[in-house]
Amino acid sequence: MRRNSLVYSMTKKVAQLVFSLFYRIETEMKMTLPDHGPMVILPKHQYWTDIPMISLIFNPHLYFVAKKELFRYPLIRHYFSLAGAIPVDREKSIRTLDSFKMLIALLKANERIVIFPEGTYFINIVGAGKSRLLQMILKFQEELKQKISFVPVGIRYGERKGWRRRVEICIGSPLFAERESDAIALTERAMEEISRLSRLPRCHAKFEIRSTKHETNSNDQNPKFKTTSSENVSSI
Repeated sequence: MRRNSLVYSMTKKVAQLVFSLFYRIETEMKMTLPDHGPMVILPKHQYWTDIPMISLIFNPHLYFVAKKELFRYPLIRHYFSLAGAIPVDREKSIRTLDSFKMLIALLKANERIVIFPEGTYFINIVGAGKSRLLQMILKFQEELKQKISFVPVGIRYGERKGWRRRVEICIGSPLFAERESDAIALTERAMEEISRLSRLPRCHAKFEIRSTKHETNSNDQNPKFKTTSSENVSSI
């Protein structure tokens, strides 16, 4: 089921109203993001509130990759689907193959997809990224006939003053990779950037990648990443 623009817009407006009462969100953008082309947004994940916050600072509308357990109940599953959520099995992506096919179709249509690379909540520390889904996306990048932008996003929760808590969201420069075998290096680079943008320490661990043709480890050749730097600060 495709995202419904009305449901997404209504949800976003409600979130903006409610979150303005409890949070002061400050956004910093390291560079102007491309207006067109497929994009995968890779934010830090600490609380469930990360999800609506990301939707508030990005335009146009987004799709979100979410754990399939959230889609267990029909009514909730229907709402999440209309709001742009895509269910994925975190342990074995092949179990949600239809969702992955939809993910690729959306990237072909130049949509923006949000994937939390840590896979779950990590509070006050940056967890080890999961490269499996990025590997599957890179495998199909050649079909898109254009490179996918992978955008790291840092989220830092500050102290609460009265009712409102300060939240800093820093959008990094896009990263690019060439091949499926670059997934580990891409994930490592993205997690480094998320740690830097969030100003949080990393929890180092080995990255795992599966391939039927070859094995890849962190000593493989790194892809060429392009970065630029400029600053644009806004507050909502």
